[in-house]
Amino acid sequence: MSQQPQLLLVDGMALLFRAFYATAPTGQFMFNDQGTPTNGVQGFLRHLLLAIQKRKPTHIAVCWDMGSKTFRHQLFDGYKANRAAPPVEMVPQFDLAKEMIDAFGVPNIGVDGYEADDCIGTLAKKAQDEIKVSIVTGDRDLLQLLDSHISVDLLQKGYGNYRSFNEQLFCDHYGVTPQQFIEVKALMGDSSDGYPGVRGIGEKTAIKLINQFGSIDAILEHIDLLPNGQRKKISTDLSMLHLSRQLAEINCDAPVALDFKDASYTGITDSFAEKVNHLGMRLVNYEIVQQRWNKNEIHVAGDSI
Repeated sequence: MSQQPQLLLVDGMALLFRAFYATAPTGQFMFNDQGTPTNGVQGFLRHLLLAIQKRKPTHIAVCWDMGSKTFRHQLFDGYKANRAAPPVEMVPQFDLAKEMIDAFGVPNIGVDGYEADDCIGTLAKKAQDEIKVSIVTGDRDLLQLLDSHISVDLLQKGYGNYRSFNEQLFCDHYGVTPQQFIEVKALMGDSSDGYPGVRGIGEKTAIKLINQFGSIDAILEHIDLLPNGQRKKISTDLSMLHLSRQLAEINCDAPVALDFKDASYTGITDSFAEKVNHLGMRLVNYEIVQQRWNKNEIHVAGDSI
């Protein structure tokens, strides 16, 4: 029986940052012989290899932020303004991570003016009618993309640990649909992205309101039914609520496309294994050995990896 086609979309920036900061507080930057810090890249690649082991995709693409201002910055000056510049040890790892994906033989995807989330959303929605789509990320925002043929694996602490969602599991857990999750985010805001939503309304209240009314528009149409405190908070922050709704929604019409031939994955390439060795990435080497062994690609002791 042939393997069911499945596209794995990887949130490269989320995985890279998570891997970097998991070791950075203890100073474990894992400098290689060339003097380049590799802790973030090694952790990112290990996350990738474990996700492949879990999902067994036939196609893979990795999406990235491009480090430039996006349309959301044009909408709101304060968007992500509270984020500090990345540490100096991380800067060379952005390009190194993309080089490793090139060697892996699957596409790096990103476009100026849009975030990785927008690229993932666009590719997922375009592809879902042809192929099952799995997304691996550490960013809960991507749960809004859940659909009948789109699932999301949220990274948890450590490696290989996920909280996996499909559309039904999400609805059962949160009591709202993935599309309504955008409305929830607009009401509660997002401190990490720097937009406040409606001040004084947290996640539980936001979910309760959307569960009750269905949408922000419906809340505003029946605002007289709300308790005085909620009514005042929403009325006071009405313009920010509408703006937060725009900022919270992933743009699924970004100017990106994916050629399935380019994204085809049949196993770990020799060029990737050689590059891992050359850069002294011991953490990644272990996962390569495991995956090649599982696929019966290691036949004798002293394999090149």
